[in-house]
Amino acid sequence: MYPLQALDENAIEAFSPAEKIGLVATVNAEGLPHLTLITSIRAPGPKQITLGEFSKGKSKENLQQNPRAAFLVMTMDRRMWRGHARWTHLRIEGPEYQAYNELPMFRYNAYLGISRVHYLDLIDARGAEGLPLPTIILSVLMTRLVRRRAAAKNAKERILTPFAQGLFNRLDALKFIAWIKPDGFPEIVPVLQCQAAGSRRLVFSTPAYRKELARIPPDRTVAVFGLTLQMEDVLVRGTFNGYRRLRGVTAGTVDIEWVYNSMPPAHGQIYPPVPLDPVTEWRDFGQNPVR
Repeated sequence: MYPLQALDENAIEAFSPAEKIGLVATVNAEGLPHLTLITSIRAPGPKQITLGEFSKGKSKENLQQNPRAAFLVMTMDRRMWRGHARWTHLRIEGPEYQAYNELPMFRYNAYLGISRVHYLDLIDARGAEGLPLPTIILSVLMTRLVRRRAAAKNAKERILTPFAQGLFNRLDALKFIAWIKPDGFPEIVPVLQCQAAGSRRLVFSTPAYRKELARIPPDRTVAVFGLTLQMEDVLVRGTFNGYRRLRGVTAGTVDIEWVYNSMPPAHGQIYPPVPLDPVTEWRDFGQNPVR
């Protein structure tokens, strides 16, 4: 449990701008972690979180099937709040709906505004936290030292595309890891030192956020989200192999099994490849098949 049972005025104000990093971790139908960028996360009160639905994605669908969630908010001055919340309901009207659609990002959008607002009750929170930059820099350097040694052996098939592999290896990219705790709630921890050891594995050293990363059980399925400040992002899911010593460095590795594009307008699974099926029916426009 995190120490705070309510958000103070500083946190509520920090959640308000659209210009922030907002992440929400959910649990999918298979009980696996999913991690999404949702910058519309806000706090209308000290014990409530809202998410504005701009485009349909997996997270809101997951929340309606399993209400347990974790969130992380990072402001432009690198202040960070984390917490857990429980989804309760959604609305297509009301003061929060109106407030979202009066924001410049949505008020002047020529195509779409916020269509629905999701409401979550706060469970606990922590923050404001600063990023431990000296320790993160050390962790990045140590990860680079062992990246080649950590690569999967005898890899036959590429999983990460060159773009996604390059994103994880960018020094200015933000990375976060999520897993499901024994109580059924997801957990989010920054892992900015995480890098791609080839196209099939991720690796990270442990000086930054050592105690929190040590809580991930070996053989647990984790989700890792990579994000640039240009809002390019990629989500992977795979098996955490635990920690071992590589060239004197304690490092954890994740074998990638699933890759997802969460960037609008075309959310979707990238790996394993999904076969393309022809569209013969479009139910949004009635029951008549498309010819």
